[in-house]
Amino acid sequence: MAPIAVGDKLPEATFAYFDAAGEIKQVTTEELCKGKKVVLFAVPGAFTPTCSLKHLPGFVEKAAEIKSKGVDTIACVSVNDVFVMGAWAKSAATGEHIMMLADGSADFAKALGVGLDLAGKGLGLRSKRYAMLVEDQVVKVLNLEEGGDLTVSSAELILAALST
Repeated sequence: MAPIAVGDKLPEATFAYFDAAGEIKQVTTEELCKGKKVVLFAVPGAFTPTCSLKHLPGFVEKAAEIKSKGVDTIACVSVNDVFVMGAWAKSAATGEHIMMLADGSADFAKALGVGLDLAGKGLGLRSKRYAMLVEDQVVKVLNLEEGGDLTVSSAELILAALST
């Protein structure tokens, strides 16, 4: 399956997350993105080195600047359960800035065509790293990483795309 591309509509998926009151909630891609401008970024795994030291902190640091460009929501997706994502949110002090979405069974990653098989490393099916700008459920910018590096999906590059 070819990965999602600029101009494609996001596939339907449901994510779990903790709301501000600490309650587990669910949100669909339609609820998240319909009529909105959303920055959606994915990491291969919560608490992993590049994800925790560079990728997520970059979006936390640049959140206000990104939202000043008309972005309604910034959301981080990972193939982890909602409890891991909740603990990671607390550890990384994401606060109200970043919505932390659990794609527990990798359904969204598979639907996007960005599944990453890390079974050989004992990690199972994950998601490739990416950052995208979505407007009214349609992908406008897609920065998809091919390796494990953080070269094209940083907060800075999404911010640059929003500034053009």
